[in-house]
Amino acid sequence: MHTTPSAPPRLLLLGGANPLPSSVDIVGLALDQARSRGIRTHVTHRAEMLASTPRITERADGASAVDPEDAGACLRWARDRLAAGDRFDAVLGLRDTVLDATARTASLLGVPGNEPAAVRRTRNKDACREALTRAGFRQPAVRLCGTADEAAAFLAESAGPWVVKPRDGMGSVGVTKVNGPRELPAALGALPDRSPFLVEEFVTGAEFSAEGVFLGGRPRVLAVTAKELLPPPCFVEIGHVLPAELPEAARREIEDRVCAALTALELRFGVFHVELWLTGDGVVLGEVHVRPGGDWLHSLLTYAVPGLELFGLLYDDLLGRPVRQDLAPTRAAAVRFLAPAPGRLVRVRGWEELLAHPAVLRAELTVTPGTVLPPVRHSGDRAGFVVVGADTPAGARRLAERLAASVDFVVEPARAA
Repeated sequence: MHTTPSAPPRLLLLGGANPLPSSVDIVGLALDQARSRGIRTHVTHRAEMLASTPRITERADGASAVDPEDAGACLRWARDRLAAGDRFDAVLGLRDTVLDATARTASLLGVPGNEPAAVRRTRNKDACREALTRAGFRQPAVRLCGTADEAAAFLAESAGPWVVKPRDGMGSVGVTKVNGPRELPAALGALPDRSPFLVEEFVTGAEFSAEGVFLGGRPRVLAVTAKELLPPPCFVEIGHVLPAELPEAARREIEDRVCAALTALELRFGVFHVELWLTGDGVVLGEVHVRPGGDWLHSLLTYAVPGLELFGLLYDDLLGRPVRQDLAPTRAAAVRFLAPAPGRLVRVRGWEELLAHPAVLRAELTVTPGTVLPPVRHSGDRAGFVVVGADTPAGARRLAERLAASVDFVVEPARAA
């Protein structure tokens, strides 16, 4: 980044925020931490999204209506700004769907960023698995399928159970465990569309994720998160604890494999969230994301590492300023999601008492009386969450579980609804 009194550094935050509390919170932190360092910010998004996220547009120094998921439109806009004598010193995108446009725009502007080819490879789950396999990392067998017959053939050739999932999905939408051929039609029916989909071998092992940032072009893991899922056939996350309760050797193995994988994938810029399993044979890598983790993991991380400014680390590195080094978690946090029984919600009991607990950092109900609660098949079906802080991971996990269990959702039977 350039730093002169007459020309302060400028950040283009491509894609801004979506009107979800966690998205607004993450992008707000990115803007605030830039402003505190004298960086001027400009946000782009579709016009209706800019209008629906006033807390973001008000905190940025400028905003433009551009579809961040249309890389061509972003490049045309950036060329027009360059022709007008405008400039940006960094480009950042904080959602999967804007990362291709972010990488291509950074390349056009000649500023730090990931190579577009590396981002595209990472965004396609099968291409990412293939690249990691070639680099020597353990990966489950996977097949890109266009038809039910192709999926059935893969089941016949590989070891089950299996997982059916969209090639490029989020929030556990359309992800289903399959134990045998008879369950395949229902899993295919749960896919969100008829696009090519993936079938891969199911990995048995505890699930974790690694949260971190690239500094000097090299990955730095800040914490490992333990995750808990609802029972199959779906794979909805119900809770996270940061840092994970792990032996030191296991934590180091995870950090080493994640950093090696990110390097092998030729990624070098931004914030990352890498999912993985710890099996009897070691680490098996899952999905790789060059953006912050969802599910309020950024709140868990900033509580566990007091005073941490996640995006501030990135900015300080770009500005050539000293970067904070004491980044190990010294306390713990957990999030627990609410997954009540399906039916029409009549009332909620115990919520005000939960909010009054001194260890609660954030909490939100996403349903109101009268809402018809569906079975929880993807992240959007959850009814709310509570984030707590504690001295230890075990303490945070127990408290989050207890507070979530204290909330009573009174529902009418689904038939009555």
